[in-house]
Amino acid sequence: MIRLIFTCSLILFGIPALLAQSFISGRVTDALSEDAIELATLFIPESNAVAQTDNKGNYRIQVPIGEAFSLRISRVGYREITTDVRAMPGNAERTLNIAMIPVDAGVEVIVTDSRLEEGGMIVEGVEELKLLPTTTGNFESVLPHIALGASSGTGGELSSQYNVRGGNYDENLVYVNDFEIYRPQLIRAGQQEGLTFPNIDLIRDLSFSSGGFEAKYGDKLSSVLDIKYKRPDSLAASVGLSALGGSAHLEGSFQAGKSRYQRFRYLIGARYKTTKYLLGSLDVSGEYTPNFTDVQAYVTYDLSREWQIGLIGNFNRSVYQFIPQSRTTALGLINFALQLYTVYEGQEIDDFTTAMGGVSLTYLPDRDHNPIFLKFLASTFQSRENERFDILGYYSLRQIESDLGSDSFGEVIAELGTGTQHQWARNYLTSQVTNTEHKGGIEWQRAVQGETKTSSHFLQWSVKFQNEQIDDHINEWERLDSAGYSLPYDTNFVQVFYTLKSNNTLNSNRLSASIQDTYTWQKDSVAEWRVSAGLRAAYWDLNQEAFISPRAQVIFQPYAKGKDISLRLSGGLYYQPPFYRELRGLDGFVNTNVRSQKSAHIVGGFTWDFYWGNLSPKHFRFITEIYYKKLWDLVSYDIDNVRIRYSGDNDATGYVMGIDMRLNGEFVPGAESWINLSFLRAREQINGVQHLKREIGIDEAIEVDDVARPTDQLMTLSVFFQDYLPKNENFKMHLNLTVGTGLPYGLRGNNIVFRNTYRFSPYHRVDIGFSVLLWDAIRKKEKPKHFLRFTQKTWLSLEVFNLLKVQNEASNTWIKTIFNQQYAIPNYLTSRRINLRLRMEF
Repeated sequence: MIRLIFTCSLILFGIPALLAQSFISGRVTDALSEDAIELATLFIPESNAVAQTDNKGNYRIQVPIGEAFSLRISRVGYREITTDVRAMPGNAERTLNIAMIPVDAGVEVIVTDSRLEEGGMIVEGVEELKLLPTTTGNFESVLPHIALGASSGTGGELSSQYNVRGGNYDENLVYVNDFEIYRPQLIRAGQQEGLTFPNIDLIRDLSFSSGGFEAKYGDKLSSVLDIKYKRPDSLAASVGLSALGGSAHLEGSFQAGKSRYQRFRYLIGARYKTTKYLLGSLDVSGEYTPNFTDVQAYVTYDLSREWQIGLIGNFNRSVYQFIPQSRTTALGLINFALQLYTVYEGQEIDDFTTAMGGVSLTYLPDRDHNPIFLKFLASTFQSRENERFDILGYYSLRQIESDLGSDSFGEVIAELGTGTQHQWARNYLTSQVTNTEHKGGIEWQRAVQGETKTSSHFLQWSVKFQNEQIDDHINEWERLDSAGYSLPYDTNFVQVFYTLKSNNTLNSNRLSASIQDTYTWQKDSVAEWRVSAGLRAAYWDLNQEAFISPRAQVIFQPYAKGKDISLRLSGGLYYQPPFYRELRGLDGFVNTNVRSQKSAHIVGGFTWDFYWGNLSPKHFRFITEIYYKKLWDLVSYDIDNVRIRYSGDNDATGYVMGIDMRLNGEFVPGAESWINLSFLRAREQINGVQHLKREIGIDEAIEVDDVARPTDQLMTLSVFFQDYLPKNENFKMHLNLTVGTGLPYGLRGNNIVFRNTYRFSPYHRVDIGFSVLLWDAIRKKEKPKHFLRFTQKTWLSLEVFNLLKVQNEASNTWIKTIFNQQYAIPNYLTSRRINLRLRMEF
């Protein structure tokens, strides 16, 4: 009888629980036309549930009961969306309508907190990054914390330049709304760097690839940063102020025509930066007067349902004036300590002015069957760069008593050298880059009736013409005088240590084109495959070089229950045609026969989205990629601070290999953090040179097959961590940690045979910020008379830069004695500084 009662209880109470089901339903539409999107795929990784929209865009999908989950919506030709959904009870149904956008249409995704991955690129929003403590005021400073394989390089916190997987900054592509972005050429030190083009207040989201990118992107060896600016639907603004400068932006939209499709949208941003307070912590004391300004605007007008026009404009000016006074730098070990003391005369005045303007016209004729887009772009970039300095330094290199037991501890015990270092330059460069481009795409999608299979092709193409005009006048020299003798010493006449004088004018044209097809195959409850293959072709009339660059990618995503993973394999042949600086050698001569630098690149990647206990209702993401690059026809170079000095010839081969790992998620609910760890080996060999190195205890130099490239950094670790007070998210903490092994360098003027045999000290730095939310508009009813009620949000941040007060090295000052001995005196980066920052959003 007891067994019968137990069985009946299971039937009465267990079956209803098993039959309890919950659903989400809604409609998927086009964000521009509001038309229904047919055959869009909806997928829930936690339960392996899959559904598709019908011809009216409607869907209904069963969801897990009692637990949060992710809903992924995708359709070829549209940007994929992933949104996190709160837990639902049994027998519940929720409505969720979703608007998607065509690829490259540049319209904002309606569902927020989206995280997508197309073509192996990492895609991120920027809201979490706006309170990150940064000394440069530039968006690129945060890339090492969110992007795979990116590091800040020798410029450290003073520079926005970044290296990716063993490449230098010139090997990176940057796009804003499909316009390629250029930068000044003459900058030699982080102190001179102003504001870069991307304005974080205007950015909607970014895509970043550390290598193995698609054929639709341009011809560089290392990376692609693809930034999309916002397309606002309502009025908003922001203002930021700090000891390092300020910023302001305004955005909005309004109907500008009889049709509801005719809408005018605008984004305007202005920034000002001064690093005077920061530079005051450098070893060289003096009068620093840096002033950097940037103003830009992006406006769009929807002429009709099918046609859209966009205009972008930017004006940027960087003025750096410096009157040095004195310098005291100490270095050395416990048993041998040195001190360099220098008194200066003269000054430096640099002026870098750039302007950019562009126009785009987009045509989206049909989004229901075989959707197509056509886009036409034209832009021009101009720069005027002036670098002028005349600085005379009287130096004394001394040995300091380092014996703690000595009565003269810390005092000068020997004078190793005295002399004069005179640096003079009058460098002027003007450049203009003008281009026109057409790009387009069309999709074919097919669903197999009676089966849960879909397949599609997305064909994209582009054609681009570019004209470049360069006018370069370089005149600089350096004179060294040691103990009354000019170096290099000659009994017959006086020589200067270094001189460079050249006048070069170039006018050239480039033509490039690309075509690629992305094939996607999906089967419900089984897997998704995405295969992309394409070709790029280019020709430059200056060196008469033409090339074809094949590229391919494969992404596989199995629909295994409870496992949200994807596997990637990409690669191809990547070519980087030279720009002006690669043509100009160390002697100032322009070699127009320099060919493209080349790389055979292969990348394997793995992505895993998972939930980490009860830490957060949102999933964590772990990404790892392993890569190998075979390099040839390289133009070798040395790096001095942030200045890249090329040899002006295809004189080297090399390779780069490594592994990158990234973990991001909400270790604290509502506050996302990123952890990046990378290992790499970057080697090269100068053609026709037998490289040597010296080992301790061995008299004879040892032959080696290759040497370290200037960007060979074994390990880098970048952490951006956020936290807040328990039960009070209005008080936040932002920690920015960077650690990297030392970059290599060699003897000045003799860095060929024994190449890059020395290394800078490891770089490690901690920046921390504490932010308090002074006002949020949701508290208006509670405090209707609050003095900040006219704002939406107001944040006040206290930032501590270089919390641990570490002396990191940017470059070396070389002191040479009459006996031909050289001493490398490090030029240290900034010390600890405290900054107060106010940000108001309207």
